[in-house]
Amino acid sequence: MTMRNNLRRIRPWELALTAAIMALPLIPAPTIQGFAFIRAAHAEEKKLDTSRLVSVGGDITEIVYALGEESRLIARDTTSIYPEAALKLPNVGYMRALSPEGILAMNPTAIIAVEGSGPQEALAVLKNASVPFETVPSAFTRDGIIAKIDRVGTLLGVPDKAKALEEKVAADLDAAIADAEKRPEAERKRVLFILSAQNGRIMASGTGTAADGIVKLAGAINAVGAFPGYKPLTDEAIIEAKPDIILMMNRGDGAGTKNENLLAQPAIALTPAGEKKAIIRMDGVYLLGFGPRTAAAARELNTAIYGG
Repeated sequence: MTMRNNLRRIRPWELALTAAIMALPLIPAPTIQGFAFIRAAHAEEKKLDTSRLVSVGGDITEIVYALGEESRLIARDTTSIYPEAALKLPNVGYMRALSPEGILAMNPTAIIAVEGSGPQEALAVLKNASVPFETVPSAFTRDGIIAKIDRVGTLLGVPDKAKALEEKVAADLDAAIADAEKRPEAERKRVLFILSAQNGRIMASGTGTAADGIVKLAGAINAVGAFPGYKPLTDEAIIEAKPDIILMMNRGDGAGTKNENLLAQPAIALTPAGEKKAIIRMDGVYLLGFGPRTAAAARELNTAIYGG
């Protein structure tokens, strides 16, 4: 069959339709701008209402205050103890043991929680409620802090304030990190962070934790960086870790293990830290919060480890 045979006659109505289409005007710029306006209006409709905000996570609450948006807060969790003004807010419980009923009873318009809050059953109830529930990722690094501020600022609808705070915090962190990195690797001390030491059972921090992150920011070495998360250590593992410093949270309620009891444990006594009685205690929220004050915490820890 030839190409000529494949051709067919164009019908008159097809010519007319083609001519009509060609005669249509191009979409003018105002119409395109109108589409942009519709998109912007739709985005405005979906904007998070944070006029009655419940904050879960001490770092989230600190950021809200640092942004100057604390008037939105109606409640906070037990880890939100800074600034002091936050203590005047109703307490909805510990971030890892939340009660959905207690939070929803506050009649919030939004809930912002740091990653790691729980338990999962409680989160499922909160996420299925009519109140928007937003999670803020948490990474225990310099960039993780900046991303956290950016996320909270976006949720609150104050990106300009967030950008200004990010620049300030980033500059402070960069200065602290640069100062810590001046110390040669061979001179850096080994730090063992002990989360708890009850009944002779040492629970220590491996990698990927806030404790691991702050030790590194302070220019030191995690003495047990061979495993992720928190893990109970055997006596042999403690001795082999050879920590120069033991780092713990300062428990204001007096429930933590006292220094003399910790040093009395045989495995601890055989370490360089035990021999020198080198134990550092710092406020847990300040030390492990990874929020706007982390650069100051890293400097303070560096000074405590190495001296002025």
